[in-house]
Amino acid sequence: MSRIPRIRPLLLAAALSVALAACGGSGQPQGMPPAQVGTVTVQPGETAIVNELPGRLSPTRVAEVRARVPGIVLERTFVEGSEVEEGDVLFRIDPAPLRAEAASAEASVAQAEADAFQARALARRYEPLIQENAISKQEYDQAVAAQRQAEAQVEAARAQLEAANINLDYTTVTAPISGRIGRALVTEGALVGQGDVTPLATVQQTDPMYADFTQSATDLLQLRRALQAGRIEEVEPGTARVTLMLEDGTEYPLPGKLLFSDITVDETTGQVLLRGIFPNPDGMLLPGAYVRVRIEQAVARNAITVPQQAIQRNSGGQTFVSVVEQAPPAAGQEDQEGQAAQGQGQQPATVAQQRTVTLGGTIGDRWIVESGLEAGDVVIVEGYQRAAPGTPVVASPWTPANVDADQADPTSQQANPAVSGQPPGRAPDEMPPANDAPDQAEQTQPSPQQ
Repeated sequence: MSRIPRIRPLLLAAALSVALAACGGSGQPQGMPPAQVGTVTVQPGETAIVNELPGRLSPTRVAEVRARVPGIVLERTFVEGSEVEEGDVLFRIDPAPLRAEAASAEASVAQAEADAFQARALARRYEPLIQENAISKQEYDQAVAAQRQAEAQVEAARAQLEAANINLDYTTVTAPISGRIGRALVTEGALVGQGDVTPLATVQQTDPMYADFTQSATDLLQLRRALQAGRIEEVEPGTARVTLMLEDGTEYPLPGKLLFSDITVDETTGQVLLRGIFPNPDGMLLPGAYVRVRIEQAVARNAITVPQQAIQRNSGGQTFVSVVEQAPPAAGQEDQEGQAAQGQGQQPATVAQQRTVTLGGTIGDRWIVESGLEAGDVVIVEGYQRAAPGTPVVASPWTPANVDADQADPTSQQANPAVSGQPPGRAPDEMPPANDAPDQAEQTQPSPQQ
């Protein structure tokens, strides 16, 4: 029976602490200092509307090297994968058969010229005879026609000779464009050009390079509606900044420019094709590589932006931010809270509140806020996990160096304690069990049998 008097004061103290906690008028537990938060003051300014779109790289010029005459490949003169210049010799095809054809065509020209000489001579002899009526008009006309026919045969023979010489030149296969040549598709000794035009290699011009990327027709339609509504302004043609993000996540150092936007929507994908062009002097960009293209498509003159770390989402997917506002006076508690604040050496004059926001595009590490914020609003970027709506906070300017590791990904941010069901005023890992004292009292209380 001697233990019961010692337990009763513990039960009384526990009940008193629970009653005091229940009577607290604010979300901030009694005796806890205001949460320290890092903030930014938003101001409207000129902001580029940047979209990041998937794409593929392609060369600006592609030329397939083909055998244009039949024959046996005698020699390959290039190094596979090397840079070649327009006109460089790549292959040599056996010229002997075509050289013989050229010689035959040259002989045909000589024969045709001889026939034409004879026909002209006969026509000249008939001219005085026709004037003296020594020959008939028909005989003279036949001589003139034979002369013209012989002269036409000369032209035909010369054309055949030219074609034979062209084919003879085709036995030396040269690079049609400057660029990087791939692997050889035939080897020495191969018969090419027999019945078809045989591909021998491919040359690609990789400086500059095209980036073909797509944008959904829905996004493009929304962009154009915003342009028509005057919320944003279109970037002047040729001045839109276009940058590349490579497959390893790094940014390509040389900027490009937008060439065109297709006017047709792909029926199967609902996408619109756009094309940019990028310098590639060092050959870092490779044809066929997957990239992400960041393109400035418009400019918002009075846009409000916030760091991505400030954006929060609740379980329903709604986006919001925490802001700092002046603390309203609590009726009947001014004296009590004033004495408590004086005892702590500070007077919290600001509290945290929530604002639902509508987001636009992204610019670097910031979101464009289309609605929900006004100029001069103070947005909490760091520490909003400890600042439920209505709790006192102490704000200080935020810089990127203050970013916590758990706030690096804005899409993974959880709702603040008020939304997620945690009691206000503390982070989840800081919450002490409210019933610790009663539980301990119950554990130490003896049973009636004792």
